[in-house]
Amino acid sequence: MNFNTLLRHFREGTKNVFRNGWMSVASMLSIVVSLSLLGVALLLVLNLDRAADEVDRQVEISVYLNLDIQQADRDRVEQEIRDMPEVQELTFVSKEEGLEEMRETLGDAMVKGYEETGTNPLPDMYKVQVIEATTVPFVADKILALNDGRPEAPIYEVDYGKGTAEKLFQWTQTIRIVGLVLVIGLGVMAMFLIANTIKVTIIARRREIAIMKLVGATNRFIRWPFFIEGVLVGMTGSALTLAILLYAYSRVELAASSWKAALFTMIPLHEIWLWFSILILGLGFLIGAWGSTISIRKFLKV
Repeated sequence: MNFNTLLRHFREGTKNVFRNGWMSVASMLSIVVSLSLLGVALLLVLNLDRAADEVDRQVEISVYLNLDIQQADRDRVEQEIRDMPEVQELTFVSKEEGLEEMRETLGDAMVKGYEETGTNPLPDMYKVQVIEATTVPFVADKILALNDGRPEAPIYEVDYGKGTAEKLFQWTQTIRIVGLVLVIGLGVMAMFLIANTIKVTIIARRREIAIMKLVGATNRFIRWPFFIEGVLVGMTGSALTLAILLYAYSRVELAASSWKAALFTMIPLHEIWLWFSILILGLGFLIGAWGSTISIRKFLKV
């Protein structure tokens, strides 16, 4: 196909968009509604997944050391925990720092008696954060196993909220799975809804296609203007959808940033706008091209 022929097909496809008026508008609105639902669901799922990640990251392992542990044993335990491949960060909290945290949490009255007597019943401890939150129970057991084979156990207790943490991980995993199923389902629904709308516009012009076949036009000659028309309708509808979604998301993000009691922060728009734009515009292109191609196929068998 030479450039002039391609240019002719592009002109015809563009004319058809305007020539069909309300049918083109109906197709665009169908695309806007369908892709808007899909886009909202996708943005919601992404932010819920981020919230689940933030919740998972808050689960940490508290390793309480025995009160009479020797410095050499403490250093050895610390190094062994650091060497575990699942561990991301290890923070030492002295008994003095623990007492100060108790003051901040429970108030001066709870620690006043200890300060007056010069005693501190709290042990030194480590706060352990892992790379993958679901490995917390495994890592906790692995840390506690460091006591094995030692005459004096250096570790008094390992705590991570057993039971509660496992339920939390199940909930966050369920949120991710449900979100993925929702996005896939809406994506399939959007494709068929839009394709059927485009199909209706082509069915309304089946006589035009039959006449072109009777006068000797090739399938390729007939197909290209419809293909370009479908792509233009799809891209226009997806561009409108993208503008609406990005503007709405920016306003919601701005409002959410002022919510001091927000449980989690939304994903910043500047982190997702590029790939999200490519996705929505790409879907508009694919759906428009696919809808026009499969819809015109049966009419080319005249």
